[in-house]
Formats: sequence, C-alpha cells, structure tokens
Amino acid sequence: MPLLRVLLVCVICSTCLQLTQAYEEEIEVNYADPFYNEIAEGEQQETDQPESNQQDVGPTLSPCKTPEFTKWDKLFTMLENSQMKENMLLQYADDIIKVELQSLRGEMLQFVANYAGGCASAVDNAGRRLAVQMDMKLAQAFERQREASVEQRTHQDAMMQQLLAASRNQAARLGKLESSCLSGSATKGFTSTGAVQEVTKAEGSQLEKSLAAMAADLQKARVQLDLSLRSAAQHFLPAGCEMALLFPMRSRRIFAAVTPDAPLGLRTFTVCLWAKVREALNKTVLFSYGTKKNPFEIQLVLSGQSALFTVGGEAHLVEASDVVQDGKWSHFCGTWSSEEGLAALWVNGQKVASSPGVAEGHTLPDGGTMQLGQEKNGCCSFGFDGGFDAKLAFAGKMTGVNVWDRVLGPEEISQNAQQEGSCGSRGNVVGWGVSEIIPHGGAQYIN
Repeated sequence: MPLLRVLLVCVICSTCLQLTQAYEEEIEVNYADPFYNEIAEGEQQETDQPESNQQDVGPTLSPCKTPEFTKWDKLFTMLENSQMKENMLLQYADDIIKVELQSLRGEMLQFVANYAGGCASAVDNAGRRLAVQMDMKLAQAFERQREASVEQRTHQDAMMQQLLAASRNQAARLGKLESSCLSGSATKGFTSTGAVQEVTKAEGSQLEKSLAAMAADLQKARVQLDLSLRSAAQHFLPAGCEMALLFPMRSRRIFAAVTPDAPLGLRTFTVCLWAKVREALNKTVLFSYGTKKNPFEIQLVLSGQSALFTVGGEAHLVEASDVVQDGKWSHFCGTWSSEEGLAALWVNGQKVASSPGVAEGHTLPDGGTMQLGQEKNGCCSFGFDGGFDAKLAFAGKMTGVNVWDRVLGPEEISQNAQQEGSCGSRGNVVGWGVSEIIPHGGAQYIN
C-alpha cells in the first residue's frame, strides 16, 4: 500500500507539469499597448478636407491622444497576467487532485470489499495452524517429561536395591559376629568364682576392625538413603497427581490462565488446590477471579503463615493464621454460599476459619478472568507484561486445581485432601487435567 500511494503521487505531479507546459504554449502574451486606438480612414479624410468646406461649428477640438505607458507600467501589466495564469493553474491542479483522490478512495473501498473475506479466512487459518503447532510442542514436552521421570524412577529403584543389598550384607555380618562372640564365650566358659575370662588381644583387634568397617558401611548407606529421600521429596506430587504447574520465580509475566468449562454466574461454589509455596510474602496469590468492574470477585491468597479467602471484594474476608508451611505441600479449599453468605476456609482437610454474611445475596458475574499465581488487578490485556505486580506473584508448585458449582461437604473435602489417590476427583466448572489451563511467561508443567 505505501508503494501504491507513492506511484499515484508521482503520476499526479507529472500530469500537472504537462498541463502547465501545454497551457503556456497555447497562451501568447501580447505586450502591445492595449490602450492604442486606431483612427478610421473616413475620419482621417474628413479632417484632411479644406477649411473652406467645413462648417463653422465653433472652436476646433484637439484630437484624442493615445496615453503613453512607461516600462514600469508594462512590467506591472505582465506581473498581473502571470499572477492570473498561476491562479488558474493552481485551481486546475486542485481539481485534478480531488478527482484522483476520490477515484483512489473508490478503488480502495472496492479492494476491501473484494478481499476482506479472504483476509479473515487467512487469519483464521493462521491461528488454527499456530494452535496445532502449540499442541504438538506441548505434547512433545509432556513426552520428554515422562521419559525423564521414568529414567529418574529407574535410577531411584537401582539406588534402593543397592541400599537393600548393603543392609542385608550388614545384617549377615552382624549375625556372623554375634555367633562368633557367643561361640568364643561358650568355649572359654566361666571360672569357679563366676568371673569372665579376658579375650585375647588378637580377638579384640579383629572385633574392633569388624565394628569399624560395619560403622563406615552404615554411614555410607545412611548418606545414600538421605540423598534418595531428598530426590524423591523434590519430585513427589501429592494425591497421586501425574503433573503439576511450576512457577519458577516471582514475576509479573509468570501466571496461568484458566478457561472454565461452565459459566461463572454462580451463587455457590467450592475451589480446591494443592500448593507448595517457596516463600509467602504479605500477599501471595494462589487463585483469583475478577472482572473489569471488580477484579477481586474470588481470591485465595497467602500472607506469611496465614491463608485468606475473599468473595465479592477484599472487604469480605475469611482468614486463618499459622496454617502455611513454606516448602511443604498443603491442600487449600474455599467454600461460599450466597443464600446464607457463609464462607469457610479449609486447610489439609480441616476447617480452619468460617464467617457468615460474606457477600450475602451476591451472584458471581460471568465473563471474568480466572488465573493462577496472579490477580487481575491492573491487567489491561494479556500482553507480555500483563500489567501484573511481581510482589503478588506465586513461586512454587501447584496441582489438583478444581472448582465446583456447589458447596462440598466435610467428608468430600477431607477425601480430596488425602495424600494418595484424591487427584482423581475433578470439579464440574474447572477439572484438573481436563480443563484448559495455559501457563504464561515461564510457568510450565512438570511430572
């Protein structure tokens, strides 16, 4: 389009120059005296007749004299003529430019009308191809994570087998040592006075060597066992979950966008998740849902060693103290009912706080934004920065995120908080492993 405009301007300028040259060639400037009056021959003859034939009509009038113009008068006349030509050329050029612009506008409208559908279809196809490529990359990443986890488990199994073999070897050696000590005591016997005979120096040194070697082997086995337990704890996921979301650091760019499977116009709900926070600051966001009108519709946040749950705004707050442990997996749940305004906070299957009158009669508006690890406050778009605050970001791991459109009972919440097998329970609004949860800015899925 910029090239087309440049070509059009060049054509218009060349046309104006040609018209100007043609107009100057057609107009011939006559610099003769415009005020010269020619005297007719008849009048000249009458003036040449003798005075005797002329009637006496009174005093004789002087003949009409032609005014004489100086060079300056002629120059001014030429300037006026050139100014008139210039005005005519400018008017003609303006008319041509207006006509060409109108024609160009009509052509552009026709082009847009003809090719708008093709552009839209091309954009749609490009978006679909990009989505397919992202799905393929995610599938490849999941496959690499699975292979890495299988290798780690194989390595851990081998280490455990070595530890078991070492422990069995030490048990066998202890059994031999004990039997030798008992046989030596039996052969030596006791004196008549009941005193035990002294063991020879050779036997004593051999016993000390055996005990020292056994202690060294036990120390090595203990170190290997500690390393294996630490490695297993780092890769351990609670509730039998196969994957988790990793938030490697606090950043305004790192979060996860959640797409619910059902509308959010709710009057009751339950939100549950597993979280392992690296360090909780004054406000660390786990789960948030908000709209442009109210960015704090739902919030499940941590503050130091405390957990907070809000509905309908930060004024409606449920808080529990001394329930958060950095570096350890914990299960958090928040329940709310609009009819009674009753909100409750659950940690590791236990109700730790509840409050009535929380957003009583309120209905959650649909069409908001649901996120993990950040809140909507200040978010104007899903750009690279996102408009978030790095001080509110979550750093750690998260799994088992579920949302229901009802209030779960104590037994259901306690069952979901179990360390084994509870990850199979999924919410009907958001289901972990089923609903679309897309990490952004460095957050990623791990096994």
